[in-house]
Formats: sequence, C-alpha cells, structure tokens
Amino acid sequence: MARKNISSGSPYEDVVGFSRAVRVDNTIIVSGTAPIALDGTTAAPGDPYGQAKRCLEIIKQAIETAGGHMTDVVRTRMYITDAEIQHEVGRAHAEFFRDIKPAATMVVVSGLVRDDMLVEIEAECLVTGEVLA
Repeated sequence: MARKNISSGSPYEDVVGFSRAVRVDNTIIVSGTAPIALDGTTAAPGDPYGQAKRCLEIIKQAIETAGGHMTDVVRTRMYITDAEIQHEVGRAHAEFFRDIKPAATMVVVSGLVRDDMLVEIEAECLVTGEVLA
C-alpha cells in the first residue's frame, strides 16, 4: 500500500506533526483546513464566505497535488463558529461542489485555533477515474 504525504508548506505541519493531505492508494484525506493567507495571516478577516473560499482553494491544491480532482471528493466537513454564517459558508461550498454534491456536514463549534477564524473544512476523496450515473 503506497502512501504519499502532501504538504501545504504550513509551519505547523512539522510542529504539530501532520500533513495537509495523505493519499493511500485511491483515497485522499485532506485534514482540517483553515483560511490561511499566503503571508500566514488569517485570510478574509470577518468574511465567512471569503474564509470558506480560501479553505477550499487550499483543499483543491492539496487534492490536485495528490493526483486527484475536486470531482473525486465524496465527503466534506465544515466547522463554523456561528450558525448565522452557515449560508455564506454554504455559498462558497456550492461554488466548488454544486455539480459534485459530496456528502457534507456542517457543525457549529465553540472556536477555532485563531479567534479571527470563522470556518475550517475537511475533505475526503476516492480517486476512481469514473463518475457513476
């Protein structure tokens, strides 16, 4: 069973001991992905849509680096800090997954690792090369 660890370059990967994503055979698991801007700050402060979009951009890059595609995503999990932002987070999710429609869960949590983070997203993929009708 071949294993490939995918890094996003986050300094926390070595400190905490995790990978942005791991691929084993045809399965890609993307860890909880926070809205981190290129400079290491929190992207889109105060903007749940912008933060969710940034999370999904990072997830897309990790999946593609692992040899998958967004169409391979079968499940997402969205963690939000306030139920009031669910529609904005859902709007960003739909921009990436409207036609794919993975199984999805959204839960409200008491907080994330930075006070200015409003959303964190995970994804799971099965790379099969075909979509069933």
